[in-house]
Amino acid sequence: MAARFATVGNQLYTGERSHPFIQRSRLWFLIAALLVLASATVPLARGGFNLGIEFTGGSEFTISDISNTDVAPGEEAMEPVTDEEVVVTNIAPGTIQVRTAQLDDEQTLEAADALQEAYSASSDQVTSNYIGPSWGEHVSEQMLLGLAIFLIMVTLYMALYFRTWKMSVAAIVGLGFVVATTAGIYSATGFEVTPSAIIGFLTILSYALYDTMVVFDKVRENVRGLFEQKDQTFGERVNLAVNQTLVRSLNTSVVGILPVGSILFIGAWLLGAGTLRDIALALFVGIIVGTVATLFVQAPLYGWMRGRDADVVAHTREVLALREEREIGRVTSSGTPLDADGRVTSFPPLPEPEPEEDDDEEPELEIVITGTEGSEEPREDDGGPAADDADGPSVR
Repeated sequence: MAARFATVGNQLYTGERSHPFIQRSRLWFLIAALLVLASATVPLARGGFNLGIEFTGGSEFTISDISNTDVAPGEEAMEPVTDEEVVVTNIAPGTIQVRTAQLDDEQTLEAADALQEAYSASSDQVTSNYIGPSWGEHVSEQMLLGLAIFLIMVTLYMALYFRTWKMSVAAIVGLGFVVATTAGIYSATGFEVTPSAIIGFLTILSYALYDTMVVFDKVRENVRGLFEQKDQTFGERVNLAVNQTLVRSLNTSVVGILPVGSILFIGAWLLGAGTLRDIALALFVGIIVGTVATLFVQAPLYGWMRGRDADVVAHTREVLALREEREIGRVTSSGTPLDADGRVTSFPPLPEPEPEEDDDEEPELEIVITGTEGSEEPREDDGGPAADDADGPSVR
């Protein structure tokens, strides 16, 4: 299995095996647009995101050092206290957390007594806390400010590093796709949006940007000296770069997904560590979506924008015309020629240019002797001009 995987990786790097990431860019853009539209529709259909009390404000109860960590007793105990939604979570071994909308003093005391009875706990084991909505508004403002600064710095850095604004635009559009899709999936699951989830969102932006930088750096390396060769087009060289970094992108994603998946599925759902679910889900989905964005959105978008430039279009036409003259048959989407049996072969030599005539060459002089010493005088009745010097030769 490992040997086969290594063989596939080598074939992708040499171009013998190739996936048309650039050639089918319009299809990827259509799918990406549909995913973004669906991600925007899900929160609207569900009435918005499930914001935690850090953003909406509310009352929080913590029951510690108990043997029964089932959430059902807590939900039943809170039913006669409030009609608002109650979220009961097992946040740690022997610890239950209950969150609901803001309660007045009388409701707070009633809820504490009901929870003590439900979990057979003493008054010292039940603590209450109130979180005002102003704190959540402050966190939201700081999050948006940090996101704006992050995007501006990323745009400037990529423009300076790659020396082209088109790579920066492609990277930012891809990051927008990552945020929108991850937020849509997060909303569909109904998980609470907490400060931990926000940290997870900002983390996946950095991860997605790292993967994009790796691919774009290989793209820049492959298109260097593009116009000095006539074998491959711009799109083929960009597609080759994406295929060459495909194995690395997948390996990096798997390495990142494994520990996050362990936190999400084993730690959160099986062991009941509820506080880890929000950040783990954001990271788990974001890593996958970030890898997909690099392969199917950012790199194809840059290839589409740069491929419309006049110099690239002219070079592509020249390469394709020369292929017909060279009788090149099958070529992979990464620009690698294959023989009739599908094996990698080399490009035939370019046709010899036809010799050009030198227009600056001086015409040869023709010397004609029209008269010699002792010859007759030239006659003038033939319509030609009379010779000024009959004894001397004339040159024409």
